Amino acid sequence: MILPCHDEATSIARVVNEFQTALPGAMIYVIDNASTDATAQVASEAGAIVIREPLRGKGNAVRRAFAAIDSDIYLMADGDGTYDANAAPQLIEILRAEHLDMVVGSRRHIEDDAYPRGHQLGNRMFCSLLRLMFGSSLSDIFSGYRVFSRRFVKSFPALSTGFEIETEMSVHATSLRLSVKEVPCNYRARMTGSASKLRTYRDGARILMSMMRLFRHHRPLLFFGTLAAICVGIAVILFTPVLIAFFKTGLVMRLPTVILCTGLVLTAGLLVTTGLILDTTTKTQLEIRRLLYLNTGLEVGPDMNG
Repeated sequence: MILPCHDEATSIARVVNEFQTALPGAMIYVIDNASTDATAQVASEAGAIVIREPLRGKGNAVRRAFAAIDSDIYLMADGDGTYDANAAPQLIEILRAEHLDMVVGSRRHIEDDAYPRGHQLGNRMFCSLLRLMFGSSLSDIFSGYRVFSRRFVKSFPALSTGFEIETEMSVHATSLRLSVKEVPCNYRARMTGSASKLRTYRDGARILMSMMRLFRHHRPLLFFGTLAAICVGIAVILFTPVLIAFFKTGLVMRLPTVILCTGLVLTAGLLVTTGLILDTTTKTQLEIRRLLYLNTGLEVGPDMNG
C-alpha cells in the first residue's frame, strides 16, 4: 500500500488508519515528498513505514516507491483522504481474480465540492486526446487510486516527475497491451486544512507536453508523419496560385514562394524518413520492454491482502 504525500499532516493519520482497517495484512508505506510539516512523524506514529523523497513532485514520489518496495501487489492512493479505503479489497480481488496488470479506481464524486467541474472537463478532454493518440479506453486517466501487478511496476520506467505520472502509467499499459480495468470508486472532498497541490493551468500544460512527448516517443511514425502532412498541405496551398499563373502565362511567378514550397516538401520527406527510422527503434524497444515484463515474476497467492 503506497501513499504519496506532501504536507498532509492533517489527513495522513486518518488515511493510514482507514487502509489498515480495510487491508489488515498490508504493509502501509507513506512516501514523504519533502513535506514541510509533520506528515512523516504523524504517519510513523499511525503505524506506516515512511520513505522520504527529497525531490518534489508526485512522479518522483511514485518512482521512489516503485524502486524501494518489493511486493506482489501494489495499491496506490493519494494521502489526502479523498479515496475510499473500503474499495481497496475489491480492487485487489479484481486484479487477482482476473489476472490483470492494473486496476484503476475511476472517481465517482459523492460530494459536490470533491471534484471541480473544471477538473472534470479537463479530465474528459485529456482522456479523449489519449484515446486519439494511443487508443486508450480509460475514462479517468488522472485517478490516483490504482492497483498494480508486480510485472507492471517492475517494467514501468516512471520518467515523469509530477502529476503527469498517471498519464505515463496509462500510456505504458496501452503500449505493452497490458490487461487493465476501471472500477468506479467513491471520491470525497479533502479534509479541512488540506489543500490541493494541483495547479490547473500549469500542471495542465505540463500534462499536455508530456502527452506530446510520449506520443513522439511511442508512435514516432504517426507523429512525424502528421508533421510531414502539415508541411505538404501548406506547400500545396502556397503553390496552387503559382501553378495556376504558370498555366495562364507560361511564367513562374513568385519565385520565393516556389523556393519555400520546395523546402517544405523536402522537410516533409526528412520528417517521414525520421519517423520510419525511429519507428523501427521504438518497436525494438517495445519488444525489450515486453520481454522484461514477461520475465518479471508474478506471485499472487490466495492469502494476499494488499
